[in-house]
Amino acid sequence: MKETRLLLLMISVCPVLATAVGAAAQEIAISVDHASFCGHDLLQMRKQFAEIGLPTDYGGRHTAVTHMALLGFGDGSYLELIAPQDAQARISEDQKWRTAMLGDAGPCAWAVNVHDVEIEIERLSEAGLEGKGPLQGSRRKPDGTLLQWETGMVGPGEPGSSLPFFIHDKTDRRQRVLPSASLVGSDLQGVGIVVIGVSDLDAVVSRFRKAYGFRVPEIHDEPEFGARVAYFEGTPVMLATPLDASGWLAERLRKFGDKPAAYLLWTSNFRSSSAHFNLVSPMLLARKQVAWFSPSVLGGTRLGVIEK
Repeated sequence: MKETRLLLLMISVCPVLATAVGAAAQEIAISVDHASFCGHDLLQMRKQFAEIGLPTDYGGRHTAVTHMALLGFGDGSYLELIAPQDAQARISEDQKWRTAMLGDAGPCAWAVNVHDVEIEIERLSEAGLEGKGPLQGSRRKPDGTLLQWETGMVGPGEPGSSLPFFIHDKTDRRQRVLPSASLVGSDLQGVGIVVIGVSDLDAVVSRFRKAYGFRVPEIHDEPEFGARVAYFEGTPVMLATPLDASGWLAERLRKFGDKPAAYLLWTSNFRSSSAHFNLVSPMLLARKQVAWFSPSVLGGTRLGVIEK
């Protein structure tokens, strides 16, 4: 029975298994449910996003001390802006993402959707990774709708700091996110790649391969980005470790530890998106065209687009 439940999870884990189920270990395909930006003041973050041409929708208050806004994409993924409900209030030491919120870290966590949190934890445990959950969560939307879900996490650090945390909706997911009106007619399609800043590249590569059966990643030195990058082709995962101990990524790791360092949005038309959003610093990253929304407007946060 245990083996049957694990097999069913491998088939049903969101979105699908990358290859046919067989006797050998399988690569599990994952896609981004949502990617979070942490800050101390939600209003300030929303103003920054509006200034770069990405107005967000207020999403309401969590049962904890936070509230959020979101930018929903056509593929169902979304960017979440999360901050304390009171920008002046003290946050308890055990509040998740506390340091990231108080330090205006920007990228701070990411999640994938699963059909059953308990079974996913069991699967990862079989792979030698210790999990935690299910944990109950909820959010009250401005219209009064109560959204409920459960989450789980695996690996070291806070939820979604390197391996994604996973979420299962108890209420209809379509109530949790819809495409934002501000993106109608846009070439932006969804959250494509999470770039995770890591101190030990080999260790985190190994962790992802153990968790999801990923193939050996392509590894490139990317001087323009200031990092050695490992990209798991065909997945939303890119790992980055500093090339320079005094560079931006090394400084970020010292301040926040291993954590998402940048998000890249898929675009169906790279040239059009670059012009429309006045993107800056075009570069190649893992041999793909990338350009960035103004970091100065976003307080140093790295949010870009990538050709699909």
